[in-house]
Amino acid sequence: MDSLWIDLNKNKQDFKKLEENLETDVCIIGAGIFGLTCAYYLSKLGFKVIVLEKYKIGEKTTGHTTAKITSQHGLFYDYLTSSYGKKFAYDYLQANEQAIKNIEEIIAKEKINCDFEKQNNYVYTTKKEDLKSIKKEIKAVQNLGFNCEFVTKTGLPFEIEGAICFKNQAQFHPLKYLYGLCNSIISNGGQIYTDTTVIDSKQEFNSCLTFTQDNYIKSKYTIIASHYPFVNFPGFYFLKMYQSTSYVIAVDTKKTLFNGMYINSSQPIFSYRKVKFGKKELLLIGGGDHKTGQPTSYKDSYGILEEQAKKYYPDSEVLFKWNTRDCIPLDKIPYIGYYSSTMNNIFVGTGFKKWGMTSSNVAANIIVDKICGKANPFSYVFDSTRLKPIKNRDELKNVIIQSTNSLLINKLKRPNMNFDEIENDSGSIIEVNNEKVGIYKDNNGKIYAVKPICTHLGCLLSWNDVDKTWDCPCHGSRFNYRGENIYDPAYRNLEVYNLD
Repeated sequence: MDSLWIDLNKNKQDFKKLEENLETDVCIIGAGIFGLTCAYYLSKLGFKVIVLEKYKIGEKTTGHTTAKITSQHGLFYDYLTSSYGKKFAYDYLQANEQAIKNIEEIIAKEKINCDFEKQNNYVYTTKKEDLKSIKKEIKAVQNLGFNCEFVTKTGLPFEIEGAICFKNQAQFHPLKYLYGLCNSIISNGGQIYTDTTVIDSKQEFNSCLTFTQDNYIKSKYTIIASHYPFVNFPGFYFLKMYQSTSYVIAVDTKKTLFNGMYINSSQPIFSYRKVKFGKKELLLIGGGDHKTGQPTSYKDSYGILEEQAKKYYPDSEVLFKWNTRDCIPLDKIPYIGYYSSTMNNIFVGTGFKKWGMTSSNVAANIIVDKICGKANPFSYVFDSTRLKPIKNRDELKNVIIQSTNSLLINKLKRPNMNFDEIENDSGSIIEVNNEKVGIYKDNNGKIYAVKPICTHLGCLLSWNDVDKTWDCPCHGSRFNYRGENIYDPAYRNLEVYNLD
């Protein structure tokens, strides 16, 4: 099922596939909110810009978000202050607050009708034992000179123990916003190509070459805005972050909804906001997070969200459901800047850890300033070439163990299921002549067989029975049951076994 944003975006503009070699000032790989924001700013400054997108505009991560524009990224500022110091935390906050203002200014200047509205944002808890963390966060934020409030009453349909409130945050329709950016980019002479898969990008002396499956772009600068960086060396981003999957449902509650945007402070995470849907308002409920590639069930993904809806709105009806992936850095700070210390013409913005609506604007401003040779006061906070010790050691250990398991140990294990045990509309890995084979049986028993090895770095894939996909537990690549690649960092399809 498509997301509500994609379904509501009826007036989208179609773009053509790249079918020739071109030369430009800046080549941008990815037409999500980060890539298009970069293209918007650069085209306004007179740069010749080409944007390349593998799919359609914003129809991956940006089109599957909850679209909250906020500087309140969970209970985060106490962590930042204790880990990196007061100035670092202050600058992170100011960068994101400025991003909110920037987005509002773009919408006003370009007259983009994208349902933008100011809302208060809340991080709340229903558990008394979590109040200490809430109050520590309030103290940390107030020490940064930012106005926040402790509240015990909200518009939520249940009681809370307490919440920290950031005022003057915002929400919008992300795809309407993106197409507004596209209109401006095109009017400023920029070019946008969709259905165009980039397979490599490299710097040669003072220029860059970006290769698609059939053509190439020569540019002075390249910005890799592809959600998960697909160029493995140098950069090594596959060692510095992982992907997390989360789920969203859009619910007709049949009742008047509350104002504000909400997320709770501890597991299980639930996110709430309302959205316009014709003459109605729907409630978006998000959650069910897990590391991409980790097996889950319908009950623990969409089911847990539907249970929340029915608990507080018994007559509610689910109209849309979707899921998305987010890149999570091990030290919790996005990577923004040079792709590596050896590349001064290729830039990256990634690891937005579920807060890409604001972080994308922060990233675009930092990278545009670098291209223009202008100092940015916040660039040091997000330095993509940083070599600081990783503070999140438990997560690093988990990533290493999972990657090792997928690359080595799991390849030696015997499958725990045989062919006859695979039910219709389900899948699993079996062994045939000492080779692992990924099998999916559709509702009619038709068989689809693939080689279940990720085309990114060779990890053993796992079957996702909720979405009927093959997912990589190492770096988050995904493939449909036909073996077609649907999420980066992989860009090649799986090897398919022809059973006809």
